[in-house]
Amino acid sequence: MDRVARMSVPRSPASGTPGESAPGNADRALSAFELETAVMAAGERLGRLLQSLGLMAVSAESCTGGLVARALTETAGSSAWFDRGFVTYTNESKQDALGVSSDTLQAQGAVSEAVAAQMAAGALRHSRAGLAMAITGIAGPAGAVPGKPVGTVCFGWAVQPGAGQGNAPLVWTATVRFDGDRAAVRRQAALHALSEATRGLQAERIDRPDLA
Repeated sequence: MDRVARMSVPRSPASGTPGESAPGNADRALSAFELETAVMAAGERLGRLLQSLGLMAVSAESCTGGLVARALTETAGSSAWFDRGFVTYTNESKQDALGVSSDTLQAQGAVSEAVAAQMAAGALRHSRAGLAMAITGIAGPAGAVPGKPVGTVCFGWAVQPGAGQGNAPLVWTATVRFDGDRAAVRRQAALHALSEATRGLQAERIDRPDLA
């Protein structure tokens, strides 16, 4: 993606269902508890979708440190949809465990869509999963570099190709800048990875007879 989306901490009315508007209530940022609950709910939704499609997921995480894997395994029976997770915090671990190119790391940096794409593709290669989610970013409070402020997170998603679609996985990427402290950035990143994976799978389901 050429553009960088900017996102604030999700907002919710003072009462009622998180994320829904309610007359007479001023919007407020989700609390840490509400954001955590949203992450867990997104993990369960994705897990159930994966189960219905007969697919498993793999995560490749850097700045989130395993939050996506946790969300996908919070529900009992998650071995039906979650294969494994990689936490690759250093550049060396990204190369060793996922096959990320040293040239890409040097040219674009660890926090880049190119690296996120290679993380996702590598996670698919080193697992039995049909869906991979990759996250690499700057959760803060330190670590900002020119052009990449704290809160910048790059994402990669990859889906195994269907019959007759060749050997290369379908990969898509995004960059988002989140507001909030370190914990908020990490939770928002996990939520975005899970939610976009669900949307991506639902779109693929329309185009892929084997996922119908």
